[in-house]
Amino acid sequence: MIVNSTVCVVGSINMDLTIAADTMPMKGETVMGGEFATYPGGKGANQAVAAARLGSAVNMIGAVGNDSFGSTLIDHLQLEGINAEGIVTLSDVSTGLANIIVSEGDNRIIVASGANRLVTPAHVKKHKKLIENSDIVLLQLEIPMETVISTLTIANEYGIPVIVNPAPYQQLPDLVLTGSTFLTPNEIEVQTMKNTPRFASIQEKVIVTQGERGVQFYDRGVSRYLPSHQVAVKDTTGAGDTFNGALASQLGGKVQLARAIQYANAAAALSVTKVGAQGGMPTGQEVEQFILEGTVS
Repeated sequence: MIVNSTVCVVGSINMDLTIAADTMPMKGETVMGGEFATYPGGKGANQAVAAARLGSAVNMIGAVGNDSFGSTLIDHLQLEGINAEGIVTLSDVSTGLANIIVSEGDNRIIVASGANRLVTPAHVKKHKKLIENSDIVLLQLEIPMETVISTLTIANEYGIPVIVNPAPYQQLPDLVLTGSTFLTPNEIEVQTMKNTPRFASIQEKVIVTQGERGVQFYDRGVSRYLPSHQVAVKDTTGAGDTFNGALASQLGGKVQLARAIQYANAAAALSVTKVGAQGGMPTGQEVEQFILEGTVS
């Protein structure tokens, strides 16, 4: 359902450089590609756009470089209705970039962090009012871990729930494991998380996205599984970000967990039917129609 919520996203802002190919190149191999395109991206920005398109008010905290990509990305976020006052433009550093190969219904991505690595705890503290005035905070790991921890600390101080999307995966400090409200790894990331000594004590806050195999989560202590939807897949880039943005939008609006995950699962399914991380992200009306048509039980 479309709900009223304010989401604060603290995270990365990238320009995605995307090329399509019939086959994925092997090590040392060159293959001929198809179309090349640039798309706004970065896990933080992607998730912010997903939440905004679904009707949430969104505050974004992040950084770009003083280059053409940076100004283009800020303009784009503002056109999506996102409050960009928490985004700083930095000199002598490039805007974050992601090189994406799309092939065989999947993708491979290499990220150059650029300005994202300079999203500091001090910058977040400067804009902590954006956190304080939000219903929920959404984090990823394309910014420094100390910034993730600082954001969690501020959110916990004000009693604001926090979703941490642990991607790209790295070792998670105890404060991230215990201080987050929910963690949303994919099926690969959760296998590494299971090696963490604290995993058994925090597994009920873990929501595992499994691509075409759906979502596994705990609801009031009971393990549940929600299957994915059968759709015509064009590009899986951004599906996980759509899920996270939709989940934050719903949970920020006090929607019950199982229904929020059902909604996010539907939004993610719609996102893969178009090309580009943000290009396929649906509006709230599109998700509502998808559900109304009976695709979602």
